[in-house]
Amino acid sequence: MRDRADLPVLLLHNIDPSWEPAERDLVIIETERFEHAVRNLGHPITSVPICNSDIRTTLKKYNPDEFIAFNWCEEIPGVPYSEALVAKILEELHFTFTGSTYDVLRFCGDKRKVKTLLRRHGIPTPLWQIYTSNAVENWNHFPAIVKPPNEHCSAGVTPDAVVTSTAELKNRVEYVLNTFKQPALVEDFIDGREFHVSLWDNGEIQMLPPAEMDFAELDDVHDRLCTYDSKFKPGSFHYVKIGLKLPAPLSSSEYQLLEDICTRVYRITGCRDYARLDLRLRDGIFYVLDVNPNSDITADASMACAAEIAGFSYGEMLSRIINIAARRHPLFGKHDT
Repeated sequence: MRDRADLPVLLLHNIDPSWEPAERDLVIIETERFEHAVRNLGHPITSVPICNSDIRTTLKKYNPDEFIAFNWCEEIPGVPYSEALVAKILEELHFTFTGSTYDVLRFCGDKRKVKTLLRRHGIPTPLWQIYTSNAVENWNHFPAIVKPPNEHCSAGVTPDAVVTSTAELKNRVEYVLNTFKQPALVEDFIDGREFHVSLWDNGEIQMLPPAEMDFAELDDVHDRLCTYDSKFKPGSFHYVKIGLKLPAPLSSSEYQLLEDICTRVYRITGCRDYARLDLRLRDGIFYVLDVNPNSDITADASMACAAEIAGFSYGEMLSRIINIAARRHPLFGKHDT
């Protein structure tokens, strides 16, 4: 079925008054790129910046029957860990919106719950343990990586997060406890190839061309990981040194195995419309590291790059997501998409 380019879009995005000017300017630029790409295809688009915690009052100005809401919010300004809350408010106000539901976003925001679910379904995920103190003497798998389990965007993931001894582990666990005010998640560090895999749709899920993070220029085990800097700080060491292979060079059997695992995880976790999974390959086994139901879809992010390889311009990728969501709309869903 052919995608419709006339569907009206209500674009929700963050503008947090507490941001530094450079961060705010970057978000404005990305928002303008989004609007331009969608409008050029024919979609009427109304931009709705979320600048404070009173999102309900902001949204009550708009009739849910007249729009597909594109949920591009990371959180509500001034409300920590509120990524899922945006979806909850959209649900309460009866908007049809892109992306996963409140329940899925809340669930996937807790890495412990995700890993428990994956293990229950036989999906490989690194060996792990939660610590509420630095009494870590029972852990004996090194190298290991220590993360705050309720953060996203690789917050807390630096070279120091990779530890190779009990002494280093104790120090890093204590760092996470004190800095992030939450338990520490300790995992077996899978020192292998890393893949970022984007998927979309709901019934017949499609895997876009997988991207591989190339660590060939990094000899130190502490550096062979995707840090916060590698994603958000152009010019930083990891941003420069970590390469990208897209599509990832995989044998037909590896590709099929990756597709099978990713499709299963997408369904098991309840992801909707689109998502990105992070995995590592060691000894022929793909280990699921993270599930991102509200993944980065800016023009330079891995999903947009993968979609381009699959034949979709940036605007066409966004339009595809809009059309997928439109199937749930009480009026627009009555038409073929």
